[in-house]
Amino acid sequence: MAAKSIYRVVFHNQGEIWELYARDIYQSDLWGFIEVETFVFEDASKLVVDPSTDKLRRTFEGVSRSYIPMNAIVRIDEVEREGTAKAVKADGKVAEFPRPFTLPPRDD
Repeated sequence: MAAKSIYRVVFHNQGEIWELYARDIYQSDLWGFIEVETFVFEDASKLVVDPSTDKLRRTFEGVSRSYIPMNAIVRIDEVEREGTAKAVKADGKVAEFPRPFTLPPRDD
């Protein structure tokens, strides 16, 4: 049986670029959002702990599902194994792609 896929999700959050790993990603029923479930973090019992990794682990502790706005997503990759989750300051000319908000047509 093949191993379950792992996805690397990179997105903007409050002036930082967050990189997380998760096992399940879906297009949400909430229009304009991506659902991210089953977060994967490296073993916390290591001797050296990266503060940004620890910040993300605490932020998503107890979260079963997160809804991330599509316009905040930088990229989503399917990877062979999880890496180190990290949060770095968004320096340079990286910006979210602005999208006009329009409602889908109604069926009347």
